[in-house]
Amino acid sequence: MFRLNLKIALRSLFRNKVYAAINIGGLAIGLTSCLLLLLYAGYEWGYDRQFKNSPHIYQAMINLNDQKGEVIRTINQSQNVMLAALKEEFSEVLYGARITDVYKRLVANGQESLKLDSRYVDPDFLKLFDYHFISGNPTKALNDPNSIVLTETAAKRIFGTTDVLNQKVRFENQVDLKVTGVIKDLPTNITYGFESLTTFTLYENLNQWPKKPNWGSHDYYTLIKLNENTDIEAFNIKLKGFVGKHFAAAKEDVFIYPLIKLHLYGTFLNGKSIGGNIRQVQLFVGLAIGILLIACINFMNLATASTQGRAKEIGVKKTMGASRSNLVFQFMLESFILTLIGILLSIILLEFSLPMFNRLLGIEIVFDYLNPTNWILIFSVLVITGFISGSYPSFYLSGFNVIQSLKKSLNFKKGYALTFRQVLVVIQFGFSVVLIVATITIYKQIQFIKNMPLGYRSNGLLEVAHEGLLYEKFNLLKTRLLSSGAVVGVTQSSGSISNKNSSVRGLGWVGMSESDKMIDFDQIYTTYDFTKTVKIRLLAGRDFDRKFASDTAAILLSKKAVEVMHLKRPVGTSIVYQGTKRNVVGVFDDIVWDNPSKVAAPMVIAYADISDVITMRLNPDKSLSESTSIINKLVKELNPNFPVEIKFIDGLNEIKLKNEKILGTLANLFGCLAIFISCLGLFGLSSFSTAQRIKEVSIRKILGASITELMTLLSLSFLKLIFIAIVIALPVAYYIMNNWLMHFELRTSLNLWVFMATATLTLVISILTITWQTYRAAKTNAVDALKYE
Repeated sequence: MFRLNLKIALRSLFRNKVYAAINIGGLAIGLTSCLLLLLYAGYEWGYDRQFKNSPHIYQAMINLNDQKGEVIRTINQSQNVMLAALKEEFSEVLYGARITDVYKRLVANGQESLKLDSRYVDPDFLKLFDYHFISGNPTKALNDPNSIVLTETAAKRIFGTTDVLNQKVRFENQVDLKVTGVIKDLPTNITYGFESLTTFTLYENLNQWPKKPNWGSHDYYTLIKLNENTDIEAFNIKLKGFVGKHFAAAKEDVFIYPLIKLHLYGTFLNGKSIGGNIRQVQLFVGLAIGILLIACINFMNLATASTQGRAKEIGVKKTMGASRSNLVFQFMLESFILTLIGILLSIILLEFSLPMFNRLLGIEIVFDYLNPTNWILIFSVLVITGFISGSYPSFYLSGFNVIQSLKKSLNFKKGYALTFRQVLVVIQFGFSVVLIVATITIYKQIQFIKNMPLGYRSNGLLEVAHEGLLYEKFNLLKTRLLSSGAVVGVTQSSGSISNKNSSVRGLGWVGMSESDKMIDFDQIYTTYDFTKTVKIRLLAGRDFDRKFASDTAAILLSKKAVEVMHLKRPVGTSIVYQGTKRNVVGVFDDIVWDNPSKVAAPMVIAYADISDVITMRLNPDKSLSESTSIINKLVKELNPNFPVEIKFIDGLNEIKLKNEKILGTLANLFGCLAIFISCLGLFGLSSFSTAQRIKEVSIRKILGASITELMTLLSLSFLKLIFIAIVIALPVAYYIMNNWLMHFELRTSLNLWVFMATATLTLVISILTITWQTYRAAKTNAVDALKYE
């Protein structure tokens, strides 16, 4: 019986090649899209979960409070003395590590010289994360202050091999370090990635400021491993007042948060997590299910429609003694054959599309064929899709009695089937409408943020690291660069103009209230020509000037800073800044220094010869390649031991929009695929519908109906369904996208034209999809269609 049903199923598929191809193609594209999105969601969900201790690693977080004790904001950086105090005072803390931000550090072996993404860490960092060591002992690798641990790729880049244990490298052209470990390359979905690790003791030996105990500065990340039986809520209650006990002036509280949750739930409001990237993961899972649902709807619609021509087959089988279960099995078998072929095709498509998908998003995900979870997923998709897709035609059609089945055709119009098929089409196109609105809204938001005034001119602005011999030769470099004509401005600063890296509290001014001491001001240190080079707009006063010796103790305030200080005549005002009085010499327009979707914070530009970045403005009269070549040459001449790495400010600003761009890219890509799959189903359904009505069309044509009238007749029923889908989906789309936009402080508006454009686009796509079929039917020769009647 099985072989007979298999033969019948295969013959049916071959007899209806077009519908089988549309079904298989739609399922394959839908399944591929679903798998890609689920793989990406799994990649995001898997952040920091790859290690044995992952569930028990916590990050120290700080709630900054106002005078009333209300949480102003939450930060993830803590003090350099936090870890030692936690270990000493709380037995629940087994061990932990301080971690610096990742920076490009020079690592050389005499022949190769390159910059690696490096972090300074405490030795217990290697106890927190069980990295796979190719060579070296993880328990001892960072015990010596002058040791370094490399990743596999970093070791190959420097030495050409991973067999480098006990080899020497020159670090930052300051100290020789011994390679004490080589580890497997890290996955990309971890928070604390690196290419090389060096000790925190080395950091203290090379710099003075990290040595000094300081409860007032938040510069480092603190990770701790807790006793597995620790009650986290109770422990956080015990931490209340912990910072104030050591530093009475501090208005802040420390709490610990699971590292595995930080990536997904790292957005805090009033000291509590309100989400984060988890919204994106949920969106992608919903999109994956939606696209798969569209593919299933295609199958159900086409399967239901195509079985109208199998009325006699059902009747004859019942007459020959076939039971309802036999008929259900036959239709289910056809469904599962189609689904299986679709899955096999989708796996092939997945292999071809994964590399492009990874390049598009800048990530590394793979489909692991040895992972049983992936096969469970595919098998689940096969069973669920095959069952859902085949259930309706199987159980509905097998229920007709013999007399009803032996009629010329099954009259779905009098029953529930047509209504059900209409509902499926409405759901299918409703989902597509929501995706179109989402795609347009995400694009609008990204453009809105990109077009927000930065407060400076980023075009033609670039930076290089201030390092090595450039500290003592900065003025010489500046003179040579300006005389070369490659640049028209050069300045130095404590950080990049593109990214926030420092803030300060406790400023003092005449007329301030006690609560004003808690205001956070963004701060950046610089010397001369900063506003001139960066093209920051001065609203009052001037920049720092060599002509005025007192400017070495001066500051500039942003427009927002003047507003929060309530200064009527800011220029000339005396401000207490970091314990000393400084005069305000200028006021500048607000700049975008943090997240571009947030309102600019008050900012201070202070004169201080503390610099990590040299910023330059290119000469617009010279070509880009010529100017960068000159910059490379001059910087290399004065600082020969360090590779020159030029960064363009426009590129650094683009990185800030990474999450929104990924969301926009995926919405565009899978939105188009969802619409394409919907159109495939509409094409197949309209094709079958017009074929069923070909005699009606021929009679109407003989009676004088025009081609336009016939095309309108055949299209109208489908267009009504599309119109209903639009009417239902647009309010849903508004609700979803309005909620999404609410997470941005600065956001675009949901204009009426977005919804009008979506409705128009959906109707146009639908009309183009069914026009060809209706035109062919309307042009059919009436004699050929009616000659057998």
